[in-house]
Amino acid sequence: MKTEPALARSILIADDEPLARERLRRLVDALPGYRVCGEAADGDAALKQVAQLEPDILLLDIRMPGMDGMEAAARLGQLANPPALIFCTAYDHYAIQAFGVQAMAYLLKPVRKEALAEALNRIGRVNRVQLQALTDQADQDDEQLAVRTYRGTELIDLSNILYCEADQKYVTLHHTRGETVCDYTLKELESTYPHHLLRTHRHTLVGVRFIQALTRSPEGQNMIVLRDGRGELPVSRRHTSNVRQWLQEHQPG
Repeated sequence: MKTEPALARSILIADDEPLARERLRRLVDALPGYRVCGEAADGDAALKQVAQLEPDILLLDIRMPGMDGMEAAARLGQLANPPALIFCTAYDHYAIQAFGVQAMAYLLKPVRKEALAEALNRIGRVNRVQLQALTDQADQDDEQLAVRTYRGTELIDLSNILYCEADQKYVTLHHTRGETVCDYTLKELESTYPHHLLRTHRHTLVGVRFIQALTRSPEGQNMIVLRDGRGELPVSRRHTSNVRQWLQEHQPG
């Protein structure tokens, strides 16, 4: 029998399918540091259980009878101290809507133990008060990009993207948590998120949050210097003037 740590984080499972709830319960039971505090079969029951049990984390299905998961999540977002939210669903096309309800992760069924563990680790030790503080500070800079990967749909904060690099058919997003390959084109990313990404090369977009300066290498190549010692990236002659203009408009002095 699993021995619960004294400070185990409580998890509420909300899904209309009993077998799905049972599977999630087994997955949670296999992970140290977490415990299932209750279950709900629809959105209304989930809200009542959250009010009664005050869970740290909510594993929430989307398609449920009555109040669905999205509506329940929106209502939870109005609470002073909402639980951290992880969607567990069979449908990947709701990922964009998940942005607006501050979901910490979006997992596709059947949920794998490794994917759930990774999502829970992403929440980490941030307590509910800290989560609410992050929510209160949320603005347009907290937009997220939904990327389909072998692990499901991954949500990446646009403000955490260092640069996007095109290589043949695919684009690799280099961000503060690593690298993610996506099937978006640079043109799509550039036109959709102009406030986050700046074109510096035919094959490169740079996250504006990380642009520090424009410099020149000993070989005469213009280079973007990234903040926090994250390196340099080449700037093509075609895009140098645009980069210089951006720096003049957005950098002090």
